[in-house]
This record gives sequence, structure tokens and C-alpha cells, in this order.
Amino acid sequence: MLVERNGDNMDKRLVNLSNTIVNYSVKVQENDRVLIQYENIECKPLIKCLIKDIYKNKGIPFVKLIDNELETLIKENANSKVIDEMVKLKEYEVDNFDCFIRICYTENEFEDKDVSIDIRKELGSKSQKIDDIRINERRWVLLNYPSLVDAYKAKMKYDDFYNYSMDVMNVDYKSMNEKIKPLKDLMEKTDKVKIVGPNTDIEFSIKGMKAIPCCGTANIPDGELYTAPIKESVNGVITYNTPSPYRGNIFNNIRLEFKDGQIVNCSSNEHQEELKEIFDTDEGARYIGEFSLGFNPMITKPMGDILYDEKIMGSLHFTPGRCYEDCDNGNVSSIHWDLVLIQTKEFGGGEIYFDDVLIRKDGKFVLNELKDLN
Repeated sequence: MLVERNGDNMDKRLVNLSNTIVNYSVKVQENDRVLIQYENIECKPLIKCLIKDIYKNKGIPFVKLIDNELETLIKENANSKVIDEMVKLKEYEVDNFDCFIRICYTENEFEDKDVSIDIRKELGSKSQKIDDIRINERRWVLLNYPSLVDAYKAKMKYDDFYNYSMDVMNVDYKSMNEKIKPLKDLMEKTDKVKIVGPNTDIEFSIKGMKAIPCCGTANIPDGELYTAPIKESVNGVITYNTPSPYRGNIFNNIRLEFKDGQIVNCSSNEHQEELKEIFDTDEGARYIGEFSLGFNPMITKPMGDILYDEKIMGSLHFTPGRCYEDCDNGNVSSIHWDLVLIQTKEFGGGEIYFDDVLIRKDGKFVLNELKDLN
């Protein structure tokens, strides 16, 4: 059943999704100021539900339309003074809102292609402190409202993709959070991680690092468990096999070579110079800030959207850039780029070892205590 865009006959899955976001993801309390940022008027059915649920909790809802075409035009022509004012606006939002709900809507992933690297660096550098506060000290959730472009990327009819996305976003996150506990315990006891597969052979340490479950509290759809490598422990090669949109380009078959934690060589099928520019953004861009295993049971194939692809059952992502405060390996950067490697048989297979013990093969957990996650 699809939403009647101009009527009151609401898809019950939208109602359930709104309830999850307000009461489980950001946990709206009385007098909380909640900023709902959205990218297209098509998101209105969900926003209506969110506003009603926020009021039920005696919170205070606000809405803000983000027009990516106009935002990009501002960035393309920005100078240092404009960038300073953009950062002030970010500071205002962080200072004046308790919760953030960001509803993305894909229209054109190439829109910001012409924003110069210098503007990106300056904006990233000046925003870094306030972005860290927003990510680590505020309650927030990020989700994608299904668009025609998303359906095209997923190679599905729009109605079919809409239904798929609603089902994916409404998985039972509380049950997932229970099933993840044995993997969390194992990860927090682990020192050495080894990942092998086609054009991939890499080792690193996660000794003493926390493992953080992601079950609907920050991303929707969700389904991952992340930690971070000891910053200078990464050695070897990894080749990612999912398309990755970033900074107005789509990269395929990114290959990264590491020595003592640092990316020393990088390549992809296209956009070589742009790839190097990303890793030259700042010093932290060449180190890893996150290692995560994905296991959303309903997401099995990539669609070129990181929010979905990093949750693929049998995947991992190994992320250049900023670490999270709740799993801090000391890496500071203005970028955080979740690059995804799928290890199911269909995508070439692969193995993951924790302290020389095989824990996952061809995308499936092999230890008895972890098999519920399959």
C-alpha cells in the first residue's frame, strides 16, 4: 500500500517508522527542540507523522527544507567570509536544538561535482569542531526517503522500491540489538583482525577498542557493529567492490594500500585525481576511523547508496577519516567515507579472522554463538 500524497490514508509503515524515530532513535523528551531537515516535498507524509509523534511526547518540532541545488550554488561561489557565516549557522543549530532528524532524498548525486577542493577543505576544517559536537553530543538520526533515482539505482520499479525501503527501514531493531551482543563481546576481546578475499589481504589491531552496536539509533536502515583499528596498526591491501558516491563522483573498485596505518597508494577504475584529492584533504584522511560489519537481513545487494550498502548482510566497511568519539582511536579528519566490501559468494567471497580464528566466511558467521546474525 502506497501513501496517498494529498490525502489522509497513511501507509501504516510510515506511522511505525515515525514512532521508531521519535521514541527509539532520538528518544524525544518533554521540551526537546527537534529540527527535522528534509530535501524534498515528497517527504511530507513522513514529516507529518513525525510532527504528531513529537507533540505526543511534548517536544517542540521545527522543519527546514534543504535544497541541494541552491546549497551547492552557495558553496561553489563561497569565499572565506561566506564559509565563516555558514559555520555560524551550523553553530546556531547545534546550540539551539536537542535532536536532529535528517531526511535525505536523492535527486542528483553529481550536483556538488564542481565545488572546489579548496572550498571543501576550508569548510571541512572550520566545521570540524561543531560537526563533532553535533555527532557526538546531540541525538540524531539519518534516513533516506525513497526517490525515483533510488529506484533507478536499485534497478526496481518505484512502487516496488518504495515497498522494499519501507520494509528495510522497519526491521525489528530491538531484536537485532539482542542478537548482536555475542559479536560485540567477541569483538571487544579481540586483538588482531585479518581480512582476506579477492585483491584483499589486510591486518590490523582493535585491542582495547569498544564495539558499538548500530540498531536504528542513528541510521535508518541500520544493522552494523563498528569499532576502530589502532591508528597505526593497519597493514596490507583492501579492494572495495561496491560503487561509492562521494563529492560529486561515483568511484568503483577502490584499492587502498596501507603501511603502518597510513594509505600509501590508492586507485580506482576512474576519477584517479579526485580520489587522491579526497585522501589529501587533511592528515587524518589517510588513516582509518572505523571498521564495521554489516548484517541487515533484508539488504543483500548494493545500490550505490552508502546508507543502504554499508548495512548489507555479509559486508564490511573500512572507513578512511574521522573516528567516532564513542570509539576513539585518535584519528581526526573532516572526512568520514564509508567504503564497502561485500564478502558473500555472489560478490567473490572472503574471510574474516579474529585472533587467527575464522569468524565469517563468504559473508556468513561460522561460530555457533554468532549464527543468529545470519
